[in-house]
Amino acid sequence: MDETELRLDGNGGAGLLREIFVHDMTSARGACANCGAVGHIGAQHLYDYPDGPGAVLRCSSCEYLLMVLVQTGTRYRLGAQGLSWIEIEEPA
Repeated sequence: MDETELRLDGNGGAGLLREIFVHDMTSARGACANCGAVGHIGAQHLYDYPDGPGAVLRCSSCEYLLMVLVQTGTRYRLGAQGLSWIEIEEPA
């Protein structure tokens, strides 16, 4: 199986993000720290290998690393070093 068969869009991470954040994070917008592209989290590329330690979210414009999501037991670790900012709109 190659990477293109394992790649999903960022919506594949909705379950993980929902457990960490109260709001649906896939509709949040963020800016890539590398190329400056702005887009919804759900429109980015998620790599979540079945036997891997976690998931990686990459910019859909330049493939730069935006987020790393790892779950170990009852803990979650989120690294968002590739995002310049993230904007979360309150639900109506």
